[in-house]
Amino acid sequence: MKHEDENEFFKRLEADLSADFGGEVVDLDKARAVRESADRSGAASPDSGLDTGADVSGDGLGRVLVDSSGPASGPGYLGRLRNARRRPVVPEWLRSVGELKTASVWVGKHYAHVAGFHALRTPVYAARLSLQAPAGAAKFIGGSLRWVADREGEPVRLAAVRREDAAEYLKLSRLRDARVKMRTLVAVLALFVGLASALAMYVLAPGWLQAVSVGAVVMALGFAGRKPDAPVVHRAVEVPKATKLTSDIVLRALGALGIPAINQAQGNGRDGFEFTAPITRDGPGWRAEGNLPYGVTVTDVIERRDRLASGLRRPLGCVWPEAVPDEHTGHLVLWVGDQDMSRAKQPKWPLLRSGNVDLFKPVAYGTDQRGRWVEATLMYIAGVIGAIPRMGKTFLLRLLLLIAALDPRAELHTYDMKGTGDLDPVGTAVSHRHAAGDDDEAITYCLNDFRALREELRRRTKVIRSLPRDICPESKVTSTLADKRTLGLHPIIVGVDECQVLFEHPEHAKEFEEIATDLVKRGPATGIVLLLATQRPDAKALPTGISANASARWCLKVMGQLENDMVLGTSAYKRGVRATMFAWNDKGIHYFVGEGSDARIVRALYVDGRDADDIAARARAVREKAGLLSGYALGEEPEVTASGYDLLADILAVVPASEAKVWSETVVARLAELRPEVYDGWEPDALAAALKPHGVSTIQVGRRVDGKVVNRRGIDRSHITTAIAERDGNRDAS
Repeated sequence: MKHEDENEFFKRLEADLSADFGGEVVDLDKARAVRESADRSGAASPDSGLDTGADVSGDGLGRVLVDSSGPASGPGYLGRLRNARRRPVVPEWLRSVGELKTASVWVGKHYAHVAGFHALRTPVYAARLSLQAPAGAAKFIGGSLRWVADREGEPVRLAAVRREDAAEYLKLSRLRDARVKMRTLVAVLALFVGLASALAMYVLAPGWLQAVSVGAVVMALGFAGRKPDAPVVHRAVEVPKATKLTSDIVLRALGALGIPAINQAQGNGRDGFEFTAPITRDGPGWRAEGNLPYGVTVTDVIERRDRLASGLRRPLGCVWPEAVPDEHTGHLVLWVGDQDMSRAKQPKWPLLRSGNVDLFKPVAYGTDQRGRWVEATLMYIAGVIGAIPRMGKTFLLRLLLLIAALDPRAELHTYDMKGTGDLDPVGTAVSHRHAAGDDDEAITYCLNDFRALREELRRRTKVIRSLPRDICPESKVTSTLADKRTLGLHPIIVGVDECQVLFEHPEHAKEFEEIATDLVKRGPATGIVLLLATQRPDAKALPTGISANASARWCLKVMGQLENDMVLGTSAYKRGVRATMFAWNDKGIHYFVGEGSDARIVRALYVDGRDADDIAARARAVREKAGLLSGYALGEEPEVTASGYDLLADILAVVPASEAKVWSETVVARLAELRPEVYDGWEPDALAAALKPHGVSTIQVGRRVDGKVVNRRGIDRSHITTAIAERDGNRDAS
């Protein structure tokens, strides 16, 4: 076949393909050149054969470039400024008066300690210098003679001799002779001047000046005679030394986590972490902040906290990776402390030796990783404390109860169901109700108190509802209302350690759960606070009706995701709030959720038994002076409450809607069948007396018996439904 025929053949083949598939043959070299030009200029040539985003085919299916090279769209400059995050001009510790005072006290105590330490050892320092003075004098004389003789130039002269360089040696010798003459003259003059000055000082100077001069010379000679391995002055404070955190160290540590995306980025020559701010000092540690690679979350790093600490070559208690609530999930804040958080010295608690508390205001109870105070408000909450054994759960509960005890208005109900007496310092000194152990007597005592608390809750709701709006505008107890003793709206703090004993009790578990759930839901607004601590934070030991409504949570170390979320809330584990990461030595360290903020890592203050007794004794003295000591602390026995069940609801249960009016003797008989442990032995008069506080009176009810009308005392069922509706604020009670 001829060459022209081959060209003709390919032309026909090209035309057939174009006709069959509606395509076209593109010169690839030309297309690449045009595309590169378009990337640079932001447009493509009309005849280039490349799609510029317009529908050039006429079928409405033109291709669209995904990443436009035109002007950037989105928020304008002002919009970006409005959404920008501004870093504080004034550091946090300067904006807080409390933190500034604490830092100032630390600095003052530090230098006071240093001054006292050295002042006490000044005679020892003087004795050491005096003993080293002869050696210092010998070193001074020997050094002076070597200087005069130009001994430092001797190695150079000997080198010239070894090389047999006579000219250089003669030159060095002449220089040495001139230097020795000059130095000898200076030494002789200094000797005469020194002797003359010493003689004049001896003859003319007063005794104190002579003593000071001789002492100064001796001290100077002693300092010259010191040995490098035997310093005269020792350190007063051993300041811990921590390696400075650098970007290289952070990147090395992140690369050691075994996260594929980070390792792949670093393998391709990239950092694998984008720093969004300089690494800076933040309290007693370093702070690094930045973005992880796409698809990597802060939770992935938190899960590998032990590896991160190994990569940083720091103790586990120094390394705290955190997420930022208002940022994306890949924004990491890494804080690396100088000391292990569990071993760092905490500031002195202001309430340890003096001071009272207003429970309606925040009170410091611990410190965060940076040593800053963390506060909690114990009113308007219900709290849950969870942890495995031996992690400080009971001590944390006792600390919160001690804080409550320092408010003389507070009425404490303390229950140590473990029975070891950890809550006795509070219970015996100030508690209105207190019991320890899980025997039948303690359970009955606690159950009776819970029933009384529910009745108190109902009384308080009536009082609050009856108050004028200008006195109680928000329908809840305030500090001002708590001060009014006649209203009886003082704070009530109920603390139960090992609460699973109550909620798993074979006989009374249901009633404990019912009352506790009611106290958790309605108690905070009425001034009743329930604090529950357990080492088994599961659904059985901590019913979901309670855990779901507790607004304050303290979670020390737990073993699994289920326990973590039971205390800290659903999905807390997935959000990276994981108390499982705490180590065995992190006693007292916990996640705190409350005060309207996100979860924070806090180290609770450690108050030992002796300090707890002192604080409780101080709280008791204040109560005795104000006449507010009551109940168990005074040796009083509680009044027995027959049952926590609702009399009005029980009457509706035994009197159907078809019976509008019923004799009292019929009602008490039916109630005795319903709850014999409560109503057995009741008479119609007892029923009338029990209904009177509810605002219900008995009436005359007539019935035909053997053809005659018999009138007896009874109840109108509509009166019961009305009383329930008024009590519960629900007109649909019937």
